[in-house]
Amino acid sequence: MLNYSKNRHACFNLKYHLVVVTKYRHPVFKNEELNSSILNIVYYIFEEKWGCNIISVKTQTDHIHILFEAPPQVCLANLINNFKTVSSRRIRKEYAEYLKQYYWKPYFWNRSYYIGAVSDTTEAVVKQYIENQ
Repeated sequence: MLNYSKNRHACFNLKYHLVVVTKYRHPVFKNEELNSSILNIVYYIFEEKWGCNIISVKTQTDHIHILFEAPPQVCLANLINNFKTVSSRRIRKEYAEYLKQYYWKPYFWNRSYYIGAVSDTTEAVVKQYIENQ
């Protein structure tokens, strides 16, 4: 049987794999405090603000993988833009001194990102890939 979610108007199974890379692929996530902060921001924005369900999330030194389920009314481009904007501002404000070694302008994320739809068949494979990074 398919695993699907429900809201007032729809049954859905919309899962996505998002990869966002730091500007110039600088290894900013080597800092454990910053790493912890970005994970908290991910949960806040995706779950509390946009009503998504985080399935798996993991950072590498220069990028983050997020596997999540989103309700059908969520516009992915707006969600990703909001995540990148809010997280960049909060991280740059909180860790300004640490980030000076990597950026001399107010950068944090690369402008590009990867987003891919994940089916029930491939969800376990993608989840394992993220967790084994």
